Amino acid sequence: MNVCTSSARRLPVRAGFTLVELLVVIAIIGVMVGLLLPAVQAAREAARRMSCSNNMKQLGLGIHNHESTYKWIPAWGREFPLAEYPNDPPNPYLAFGSVARTTMGPLYHILPFMEQVQIFEMFDRRRSYVDPVNMPPNFGTANPAAANPVATFICPSTPGEPPRDYGPYFASVGLDRGPLVMPRTDYAPLRGLHSSFAGNCAGMPATTTHNAMFGSDNITTRWNIKFAEVLDGLTNTIMFGEIAGKQTAFLKRQAIPNVTLLNSFYGDVNVARHLRGYSGNPANPSELGCGAINVFNSDGLLSFHPGGVQVGMGDGSVRFLSDSTDARVVAAMVTRNGGETFTLE
Repeated sequence: MNVCTSSARRLPVRAGFTLVELLVVIAIIGVMVGLLLPAVQAAREAARRMSCSNNMKQLGLGIHNHESTYKWIPAWGREFPLAEYPNDPPNPYLAFGSVARTTMGPLYHILPFMEQVQIFEMFDRRRSYVDPVNMPPNFGTANPAAANPVATFICPSTPGEPPRDYGPYFASVGLDRGPLVMPRTDYAPLRGLHSSFAGNCAGMPATTTHNAMFGSDNITTRWNIKFAEVLDGLTNTIMFGEIAGKQTAFLKRQAIPNVTLLNSFYGDVNVARHLRGYSGNPANPSELGCGAINVFNSDGLLSFHPGGVQVGMGDGSVRFLSDSTDARVVAAMVTRNGGETFTLE
């Protein structure tokens, strides 16, 4: 009798994870990501802040090159005499008064010294920033590219809020020509301390309101400032600072719905601001107070860097002022000839 025998096949043993083990691994990965994410975000913000600082250094260098060439820096604005204003083609906005005879702003004048000649030449510097020749369609005949943003004027830490329409404002004063979008800047030249800031907060400098590096008490006859007039020293005096986020209103870095802040076009004379302090009242963001840094970005220094704000000094350097910097110190740093003494932490 033949007996046939066969050996049982052995299936290969495959190593694997149990469900419990997989859940443990996933939990460990989640913890590691949670630990690393703040470090990654901090590294990204450090890179953005460095890029922002480099932008401000370029502005400072542009101002110094302008001063080296012309022996003065442009004040916040100049009012053209009516007799000198070009009339071919005429400016229909002249009927609205002196605002339509005011020069382009100081940031515009330093464009050639920032390797931005092509943008500088899109505008006619003999004319106001409120002139159809210097306004893109639908309001004017300027190159449509004039509405494009200039990267150097934008801090990468600032949220990417959509551009705001100037059209409703002009419609409110009788110039309804449809939408008008103008490029903004996060960096504001300072023309002085607002009288409310100096008057409401104890220990403030007893000075005039147009006493900063871009200030001028008479925009008809005197619209330039020499470095020699900065008696407090270029190293101690702020030229410009971050008033970031415009045209959106921000209170303590939180966007305020349905509130638009204009005067943020880099060619606008009113991009230069009188520094104010704010109370930080959520019910009334524009309520004045002594908060000088990171409160409200209408006329107060504000950035999206954790812990403070950057300012460009008269010597071209960039400093970081912490949120806790005393308002009196900030005010003293704004004046160009106040003779104050202060200690910066």
